[in-house]
Amino acid sequence: MKFGVRKPSFKKSFSARTTGKAKRQLKKAVIPGYGKKGTGWIKNPKKAAYNKVYKKTTVSFWDLFK
Repeated sequence: MKFGVRKPSFKKSFSARTTGKAKRQLKKAVIPGYGKKGTGWIKNPKKAAYNKVYKKTTVSFWDLFK
C-alpha cells in the first residue's frame, strides 16, 4: 500500500479529461447501475476496500499547490 504523495501521470490525466461525455452517457444508458454510488462494493469488494484505503492514505501532487 502506498502512503504519501502519488506520482502524477500526464498520460492518464489527459486520457481522463478527453474521455468523452458521450461515452459515459452511452454506458449509463446501456449498463444499469453504471455510475451509481456503492456499486463497486457489490461488483468487487476487495478492490473497493483497497481503493478506499488508498484514497485516504495518499495525496495528489496537485493538491499540494491548492
